[in-house]
Amino acid sequence: MSVTATARVRAVADGRGGTALPVLESDGPLALRRTRAAAPYTGVTLVGAMSAPLGGDRLAVDVDAGEGTRLRVGAAAATVALPGPGPAHYDVRLSVGDEAELHWLPEQLISARGSELRMTTTVELAATARLVYREEQVLGRHGEATGALATRLTVRRRGRPLLDQELSYGPGAAGGWDGPAVLGGHRAVGQLLFVLPEFEERPVMTRLLGPTAVLAPLTGPAALVTAVATDARRLRILLDEATALVQDGVRAGQPT
Repeated sequence: MSVTATARVRAVADGRGGTALPVLESDGPLALRRTRAAAPYTGVTLVGAMSAPLGGDRLAVDVDAGEGTRLRVGAAAATVALPGPGPAHYDVRLSVGDEAELHWLPEQLISARGSELRMTTTVELAATARLVYREEQVLGRHGEATGALATRLTVRRRGRPLLDQELSYGPGAAGGWDGPAVLGGHRAVGQLLFVLPEFEERPVMTRLLGPTAVLAPLTGPAALVTAVATDARRLRILLDEATALVQDGVRAGQPT
């Protein structure tokens, strides 16, 4: 039996320099918990209440970080896309207001053999919003082939396009997705998106981060890290190192 569920988070400034959560609404397999986070952030963790997404499920997460808030959203465990009757859909909708900051840091999305998942992420940013966005995809569990995975990430700032990309892997994907010009046999794919007003005057410089990762500026105050790795652990190490590099550059007031 398929499941339709939407979890919602709404963050507002509490008037004392902190962030309150007037809406923290779980639904179906998507359970939200307020958790500890380093100041000045308020933490929310997504906890899977049951196996999902299964084929046929329609799941969504809505996060609204209001003006002046500081919100960090993570997950307790990886999300595993599993086979079922028809494709599963997973939609993430993020909104970040002026002078607000959102760190969207879920765990890996694992595409199990026989699964079919279509995932969309839409991000709306105000002019002075700050965003750190991470996504990681693992193509197949240990020793198995990947399922069919199609993702789209759309980011708009001040109502204008900042980034719009689609990725597709596994059965049904365009030929060559696993070839030397794309994944080259790697089974973990990830990216980090930084949208920071500081990049208006000090954009990052394009640079390689080892043999399988690259940091590049985007048009607008943003930078994108793209990486592939042999497994989830190595991918996380690459992305953590990239995060530290960018954040150190921002703190020092120098281009990365």
